Amino acid sequence: MVAVDTPVASWTELDLFNPTSEHALLRQTLRELVRDVVEPQALEHDRAERFNRDLLRQCGALDLLGLTVPAEAGGAGMDAVASVIVHEELSTADPGFCLAYLAHSILFVNNCYQNASHEQRARYLPKTISGEWVGGMGMSEPECGTDVLGMRTTARRDGERYVLNGRKMWITNGALDDHTLGDVFLVYAKTDGGAVSTFIVENGFPGFALGQKIKDKLGCRASTTAELVFDDCSVPARNRLGEEGQSVVHMMRNLELERLTLAAMSLGIAMRCLREMVRYADERVAFGRPIRDFGQIQRYIGDSYAQWRAARSYVYDVARRLDLSRPGNRVDSDGVKLFASTMAKEVADRAIQVMGGYGYVAEGVVERLWRDAKLLEIGGGTIEAHQKNMTRDLSRAAGQLLR
Repeated sequence: MVAVDTPVASWTELDLFNPTSEHALLRQTLRELVRDVVEPQALEHDRAERFNRDLLRQCGALDLLGLTVPAEAGGAGMDAVASVIVHEELSTADPGFCLAYLAHSILFVNNCYQNASHEQRARYLPKTISGEWVGGMGMSEPECGTDVLGMRTTARRDGERYVLNGRKMWITNGALDDHTLGDVFLVYAKTDGGAVSTFIVENGFPGFALGQKIKDKLGCRASTTAELVFDDCSVPARNRLGEEGQSVVHMMRNLELERLTLAAMSLGIAMRCLREMVRYADERVAFGRPIRDFGQIQRYIGDSYAQWRAARSYVYDVARRLDLSRPGNRVDSDGVKLFASTMAKEVADRAIQVMGGYGYVAEGVVERLWRDAKLLEIGGGTIEAHQKNMTRDLSRAAGQLLR
């Protein structure tokens, strides 16, 4: 799948959500995959807290794992809009699996392509774009989340290798099951002088181990979350991305796409919750009338639809402007996640209220989506961090408000 411009006779005819025929085809492919494959397995994997590795490989067969990687490097050569489409559609059925997909395709594959050398790309992209290997990214630590630069993991140069020491926490795809590490990770660590550098660390490197798989999460249970331990972990020097100390730029550039796709997950959750509550309000009869006729139900549905549409327009507008090759979009990548994540949680909450007891149990779907939605206000940057970043950036560039 390669994105090309599709001319329109007038700007009023542009479909913001499917701007080219390739985007429309991608959405149709995803909807069929969700209907036939993703939806049937979602509840089972949520209950078992189990990652569906076969489904990730199936995504690889459909060219979805290297979506934003150019064709000459083995990817699909598409853009941020395409990535939003995939995350939105997957999350209508299984946000937990979608989170694992995001950690693999955005936090590892896209990050690796954007920052790695040709030799590093040749070694790692084929196995991860196909789904043979499961990838992730290690940034957060037990005492360091939002304060990224407070990380304590270190990397000391020792000849032709680096020695890593420290722990990473809350790492999506950190474990494939209760006892097995993921296959490969981009790990941030402090090198000489305290600057942050990035390393590609494989399962099997000496001193690299699974600390624990995190269990009993509130939501997104179909993605595994783990602690990674580096105890004099030996990493070849050739596995450092770029020069020492360059990785704050790596980090910021990829965080923009991560936050945009997390916002897209919020859209998928809200879209599904809206469908479920509208269907239920049409079918459920109380006092001789469908409950859609009652004002309070109408308020829940009307408010939810308007907020979802507003968030969706914002997300897709930011996506069409996003340049994957450089940072500089933080105000709006933070803004869409700030707005969309809270919107999804509130829409899911209303869906439960509309559906009553049926919304409160797992078979009603919205119960699971409500649990999954909460993570999006925390992971990939808390809503408080987004508010801080946006205020700081807007105070520095007041022209942002005059576009």
